[in-house]
Order: sequence, then C-alpha cells, then structure tokens
Amino acid sequence: MNGWKIALYRFWQWTWGLPQTLAGLVMAVKYRRCPRKRVGGALAILHDGNWGGVSLGMFIFVPQGLRPEREADILAHEYGHTFQSALLGPLYLIAVGIPSFLWANLPRNVKKRSVRRIPYESHYPENWAEHLGHKHFPKTRPNQFSADPEDTI
Repeated sequence: MNGWKIALYRFWQWTWGLPQTLAGLVMAVKYRRCPRKRVGGALAILHDGNWGGVSLGMFIFVPQGLRPEREADILAHEYGHTFQSALLGPLYLIAVGIPSFLWANLPRNVKKRSVRRIPYESHYPENWAEHLGHKHFPKTRPNQFSADPEDTI
C-alpha cells in the first residue's frame, strides 16, 4: 500500500470501523511491550498470551513461537480480516467476529474440524478473510517483529 492508501485505510478504520478498532487499541495497549511490525496500514503484534490470532480493526494479534511460514500465513489471514472490518464497519463484530470466534472455539466445531479434518479456512468468514488476506498481503514486508518503541501508531 502506498502512502495515500494507508492514510485512507486508517481513516476508514478509525471512523467506519471504530468499535473494533477501539477494542484493538485497548488490546494493543495491553500488549504494548510485545514485538510488533507494520503490515500495510495495520499494526501486527506478536502477543504472548495463550490464545491464537485475532484481528480488531487495524490491529492484528499473532501468537509468539510460530514457525516463520506459519506466522506469515496467520498474518496474511488476519490481514484479510482487517479488510472485512473496513468493508463491514460496525457490522464486523456481528457478521465476522462472532461467527469466527464460534468456529475457532466452540468445542463442537473444534471436534468437527479435527475428526473430519476440515480446514479452519474452509468456512465463512475464514475463507473470505483468507482470500482477501492473500490477495492484499504486502509482498515486500519486514521479516522481523520489532520491540522498538518508535514503531507505534
């Protein structure tokens, strides 16, 4: 993304996508000491919590300790969710957040994916996020997360 697209993306997230972007900001403050990097107009944070990846507005959270390829796949997927946020605005949490949370965490769904070997990305809204993320994920990106306090929003 070039400069004006990033500015427009951020403006859109802070207006149309305000509810989830505010929630993402709260989490970003909580994980402020964790490594982070910019991904397009978003800020990705390598969190040290005991949970998976999540995207809230322009904030992406990815768990620490992943193989580089897996980290890149999760970043691209979560980046796709940031575009869903920009498109759906205040409906994102209802139309994407809740279905995504249930698909990821409901014991029945976890068992279903495991027993039937159903890929996580095969159902709505994950397949949509996967498509958007891999289509728009920056091709040139820094390989490392940074703990530099200057690398903030």
